[in-house]
Amino acid sequence: MRFARLSVVPPYVFATVEAEKNALLAAGAEIIDFGLGNPDSATPAPIVDRLLEAARVGANHRYTISKGVRPLREAICRWYRRRYDVELDPDSEAVVTLGAKEGIAHLMLVMVGPGDVVLVPSPSYPIHIYGPLLAGATNAVYPIGPGRDHLTDIVRAFEATQPRPRVILANFPHNPTSATASLDLFRELVAFAKKKDVAVVQDLAYADMVFDGDGRAPSILQVPGAKERCVEFFSMSKSYSMPGWRVGFGVGNRDIIGALAHVKTYMDYGHFAPVQAAATFALDHGDEFPKEMRELYRRRALPLSKGLTDAGWPVDPPKGTMFLWAPLPERFRSEGSFAFASRLLQEAHVAVSPGGGFGPEGNDHVRFALIEDEPRIQEACARIAKVLRG
Repeated sequence: MRFARLSVVPPYVFATVEAEKNALLAAGAEIIDFGLGNPDSATPAPIVDRLLEAARVGANHRYTISKGVRPLREAICRWYRRRYDVELDPDSEAVVTLGAKEGIAHLMLVMVGPGDVVLVPSPSYPIHIYGPLLAGATNAVYPIGPGRDHLTDIVRAFEATQPRPRVILANFPHNPTSATASLDLFRELVAFAKKKDVAVVQDLAYADMVFDGDGRAPSILQVPGAKERCVEFFSMSKSYSMPGWRVGFGVGNRDIIGALAHVKTYMDYGHFAPVQAAATFALDHGDEFPKEMRELYRRRALPLSKGLTDAGWPVDPPKGTMFLWAPLPERFRSEGSFAFASRLLQEAHVAVSPGGGFGPEGNDHVRFALIEDEPRIQEACARIAKVLRG
């Protein structure tokens, strides 16, 4: 059978890595796994307790609504007010999503279609690239990574693209490269978006994963007037160690949020009500949890960076996120990221994500997810050192 929309998407990078890893596991290998960005810490107990409490109430077992129950949308707005001094209307400017990934994918279905162009970062988390393509649009790309002038890159790519992009997709802090952005950058980006009559979709999934300052990334909605052009997505997966719960939300421009809420009425009935009750509790009472998660990833990033560098693979520590973006060692650069990731898996039994899976501009890197503890990080670096010397 022919599936036309699937012609624009290759096999999912993480699925490819998982298949090779699982074959080795089945053969008895012990794999140190830095591949999928799947937090390894349990969800904080008070959040779980709130879930259990709500799950014992029979009325909570019914369908909810696709845009999210109002208490959770109100908690989202309180969270933005407390963190960013941003005022939002829970009825028209906030929608609960099944993770940020689902929200972005469905938003692309209503924002763009055939003939439209979306300006996306590359390398990039796959849904940022393939969400527009699955909606029938085409992509133009701007380069991204630590140390780059992000606004210049965005403006240059926008001006070089015909037809002009309808949407600029941003992701700061950035997966996979860990690049961060300042509030000044967002001010300039909002001004540019207004001037060019273009919408901005900012993915803030790693809002709490910045390793300097107060540890929090800025929100694009802090810029006065940003809601005229911008929406922002957040996921509770990393900050609150709730990946399997699939809770995220989109906020900002009421027309864009309204369009997403509209399409979701046809796509889902929302989360299980107890999950939403637990998420409401986390947003209102869990400000300490993201600090603990941030410190956990910071503690892992430094020894991994140092261990790889000591092994002969110089890698700078990330400035944020839960990832380390490592340029391929010079000796193996000609192999490309897929072959090198396979080499590490087969020879060192260390799993990483090939950078080429995040777009062709990432093919000279691999990504380490910081999901192994420090003793296993040390063991992984020792194994990798043997491959590099071999």
